[in-house]
Order: sequence, then structure tokens, then C-alpha cells
Amino acid sequence: MKINKTDKFYDLSLSENQLSEGEEGFKLFFNEFLKNNTNFKNVNLILDFSSIINIDLNKILLFSQLSETHRNNNKSFVIVCEGIEFDKIPDEIVAVPTFKEAEDIIEIEDIERDLGF
Repeated sequence: MKINKTDKFYDLSLSENQLSEGEEGFKLFFNEFLKNNTNFKNVNLILDFSSIINIDLNKILLFSQLSETHRNNNKSFVIVCEGIEFDKIPDEIVAVPTFKEAEDIIEIEDIERDLGF
């Protein structure tokens, strides 16, 4: 798992090894994320899957409960993915096609939380 920390969020993505391993690499990423999830519970998160072409919706749905829990802790949880039908993604998950949009969502949600929405 690659982790990029900024002052506003953590950006998590698959490592080069995980990407090269395909399906097994994604499983490794997911398990590593679960193992380290407590380290991320107080930060805004972007899961960047843009390097996975046409990611399977079922892989995104694996993060449904984690996303909901994270958002209930007043932190943003955004998934970046391409080649997916966004209207099929449940409301518990915020998914966008570009990293810039993910950054914008975090900024907007931070402002909303500051204003008490």
C-alpha cells in the first residue's frame, strides 16, 4: 500500500507490486487497509483506484461499511475510480472519477463540518 500524507488527507493506493498482482494484489491491499484502519480513523481518506482500469463494482462495495463508519466519525472517505457506473454505487460511498474531484469533496465536506451541517 502506498500512503501519501498531506495536511488535509491521506491518499492510499495500491503499491506497484499489488498492481502487478492483479486480483490477488487488490486482496492484499484490502487486507492491509483493514489491518491498519485504526490508523486512519481520524483523518480524511482518499482511496485512489484510478490505476485500476474498469474496476469491478464489487471491489468498491467492499468499502461500504468502512466508508459509513468513517463518515460517522466526521471524516471524509472518497474513492477515486474510473470506468464504473457511478449511479450503481450506494449513497454510503462517495466515488468520483478524478483525484481533483476527491480533493474538492474533502474541502467542501470540511467546510460543511466547520459550519455545522
